[in-house]
Amino acid sequence: MNLQLLQEVTAFIWQEGDMLDHGEYDTWLKMWTEKGTYIIPINPKETDFENTLNYAYDDHHMRELRVQRLIGGESISTSPQPRTVRTQSRFRVLRDDGMTVTVRCAQNVREFRKESLKFYSADLTYELVRADGSFKIQRKLVSLINSDDALAGIGYIL
Repeated sequence: MNLQLLQEVTAFIWQEGDMLDHGEYDTWLKMWTEKGTYIIPINPKETDFENTLNYAYDDHHMRELRVQRLIGGESISTSPQPRTVRTQSRFRVLRDDGMTVTVRCAQNVREFRKESLKFYSADLTYELVRADGSFKIQRKLVSLINSDDALAGIGYIL
């Protein structure tokens, strides 16, 4: 086990979570490669995300639109803006080919909005590309443990 690599990817993913919880969306958008994809599938067993229905399948342009809706107040699911706190744990490097690192972790998100506290749990799988002494996100797969159940409107970025 490469503990230095594990520490580096853990710190990168923790930084991403902190940015999302504190609304640093412009900086978050810069963490991605130009062709990066943000995916939240409906079917927990699905692997063909391009040809199936997903809660989210965002490329660069769609991520920007998602951020605009989130901060613009135009979406009913983001007004008022939810406050979130996320915790990531159980990091495991699945693959490292020298250029791309695949890492999986668990995430629990607490959301407070309209006097209601909700929580979401998911496995996150990242494909990270090495860039300038750090990483860029090539793909982020959010596998909600209850993705095939009825979900309340998720008005923020997981």
